[in-house]
Amino acid sequence: MIEFINVSMVYPNGTVALKNVNLKIEDGEFVFIVGQSGAGKTTLTKLLLREEKISEGKLHVNGYCLERIRERKVPYLRRTMGVVFQDFRLFDNKTAYENVAFAMRVIGEKPSLIRKRVPFFLNVVNLSDKYDNFPDELSGGEKQRVAFARALVNNPQIIIADEPTGNIDQDMAGDIMELLMKINRLGKTVIVVTHDLDIVSRYKKRVITINNGVVASDRIGGVFANEEA
Repeated sequence: MIEFINVSMVYPNGTVALKNVNLKIEDGEFVFIVGQSGAGKTTLTKLLLREEKISEGKLHVNGYCLERIRERKVPYLRRTMGVVFQDFRLFDNKTAYENVAFAMRVIGEKPSLIRKRVPFFLNVVNLSDKYDNFPDELSGGEKQRVAFARALVNNPQIIIADEPTGNIDQDMAGDIMELLMKINRLGKTVIVVTHDLDIVSRYKKRVITINNGVVASDRIGGVFANEEA
């Protein structure tokens, strides 16, 4: 579960990124976070990953209290989340298999478990025939699927996708959204940060709008979350 309680974030230069945010995302939810550039979406994501510290309030993520978490615990917090960045952040000199396996090796998983889990998750994202391909041999959509497999391979509770449809055509965007829905059906909490309101409008999911650092609206399928359809 994720819970923001009166969270504010002010950068050292005085920029107020978030103001008194109260928000709860339950386990297994699928949530879109939308808003204009500079609205506070990126800051919200950085706070979840503890890349930035909150200025005021309380932030609970998967049992961790981020307003007072010790630095040595931060890597363990991050293992409960898988993040797919807009630029994918794949290693050019590693194959699809090696890119996914790296996420397991870096936390010291056994080779036998790596050999079991990496093919499984490459299959989940429909890349079972691309194990040995390097990133420059993959399409944009395929690179993104490798990034999703890497995000999933350590069995995180939460998947965060940053602008997952930003650099691909509409057909491929639909495929990526179906993949995210599939991931959600596996029991994962899925958070999609996006500008793509066309994609958002196709799915009757919860939509949280951030505007000037505050939660401007919280709706499900076009209806306010606290109202009945």
